[in-house]
Amino acid sequence: MTTTLLERLGGSPALELAVDRFYHKVLADERIRHFFAGTDMSRQRAHLKAFLTHAFGGSGSYDGKGLRQAHQGLVARLGLSDSHFDAVVEHLAGTLTELGVTDERLEEVARIAESIRNDVLCR
Repeated sequence: MTTTLLERLGGSPALELAVDRFYHKVLADERIRHFFAGTDMSRQRAHLKAFLTHAFGGSGSYDGKGLRQAHQGLVARLGLSDSHFDAVVEHLAGTLTELGVTDERLEEVARIAESIRNDVLCR
């Protein structure tokens, strides 16, 4: 039986923990924390959990904005760029590594992240 990436990462409980730890890192990072100023972080965490559940093959639907629409203001007003995207990916990988995710799974996550880079950066 084929399993989803979400299942291989430990399922919803692991994703919940990862997102919480991830945002702890992001909000402490001077390079990117300003993108979240004024953001309702409870809502943001729930939003990311829903998005990653969908992106990693879990059940349920993602009803949020498209990636370009969600990030266009950050690109236009705050200069969201490749260096910022790289910092986010760095924190996601670091979080997953701390949680014991294997290199093989990290590569799968990195491929998914790279597949959305241009949409997030509105290119």
